[in-house]
Amino acid sequence: MSARRVLAVARRIAEGFRRDHRSLGLLFAAPLLVTALLGWVIRDSSVSSIRIGIYAPNGQADERIIQRLRGAADALSDRIEIELESEQAIDLDELRTWVRDDRIDVGVGLPGQQFGGAPTITFITEGTDPGGDAARLAVLRETLIRVVDPVNVGLRFPAIRHTTVYLSPDANQLDVLAPVFLGIFAYFFVFILTGISFLRERIGGTLERLLATPVTRAEIVLGYSLGFGFFATLQVLVLTLFVFGRLVVPEIGPLPSFTIGLDVQTVGSPLLAFAVALLLAIGAVNLGIFLSTFARTELQILQFIPVVIVPQTLLGGVFWPVERLPDVLQAVARVLPVTYAVDALREVMLKGADLASDAVRLDLVVLAGVALVFVVLASATIKREVA
Repeated sequence: MSARRVLAVARRIAEGFRRDHRSLGLLFAAPLLVTALLGWVIRDSSVSSIRIGIYAPNGQADERIIQRLRGAADALSDRIEIELESEQAIDLDELRTWVRDDRIDVGVGLPGQQFGGAPTITFITEGTDPGGDAARLAVLRETLIRVVDPVNVGLRFPAIRHTTVYLSPDANQLDVLAPVFLGIFAYFFVFILTGISFLRERIGGTLERLLATPVTRAEIVLGYSLGFGFFATLQVLVLTLFVFGRLVVPEIGPLPSFTIGLDVQTVGSPLLAFAVALLLAIGAVNLGIFLSTFARTELQILQFIPVVIVPQTLLGGVFWPVERLPDVLQAVARVLPVTYAVDALREVMLKGADLASDAVRLDLVVLAGVALVFVVLASATIKREVA
């Protein structure tokens, strides 16, 4: 083995990076950007306020608890804001309605008069954000321990019962993240497929030859969008079937039985969930075409991932609700297509929303608008040159 030849190969790689200023810059800037963004989100994303509603069946005894709760909320105002709904619910069902309508974050059903049985305080949450629910309930448990007088609840401190409007109090991370799989994975892989494929069209001279014909730039972009969109549709379809489906493969010789698919249950329409994911994927197709016009190598396409895909994963409501992000990052999240796709998929799959929902319709309109914007941008940036 020749050390001189090894060093010559290494020097060639170093010279290549030295001439590629974009790759050299991203080599240092991208990790710092992603790490800083992740640190910002984790450090400053927290539950800063809790809106609670009360159901008090026990008249004056529970009224004293409510007054003490207000006093405890004021004492905790420097750490977290607890806002009590001024009107009391007539029963637990009304509390559930308030939670469903996003009027409150947590419904609290006080124990009422007990005759022999253990007193119970009921917490009602939405159920689509287990992490946020856990943080809110921890604060409320701490607060109620301070204010509930065991003498008024049957000489025993009440037990805690947690119920949810959607899903189950015992829902796991797969139940909550299943809508994300359809959105972010389709978006990521379609972007990579389109960006690299369109770059090869440029490098091979196909795009240059098309631009020499009477075909307009908009027609070229729309044609490529339809072509890549067909394969994006197949990819989203396969992903949808895998998320919702379950195929049990029996034992074959020495191979044990195994299951293909996640078998995730959706309370909404799987077809509508597929349509949302597909619309996001079409936007990824046009985004890939647009950004590939600025790349000269496949490596440069991959370099867009930490700049374009990773921030959307961190800010788009994938791991944390957008409402829990710092105010500045919330504003950024509101212009990201993944934010609207994840919101629509969770509305459909976790809450059973359909096209009658204003939120779902808004999300679909935004996703369609994003796809159209990137068609226009891609049409404007295509140039007559072979990369």
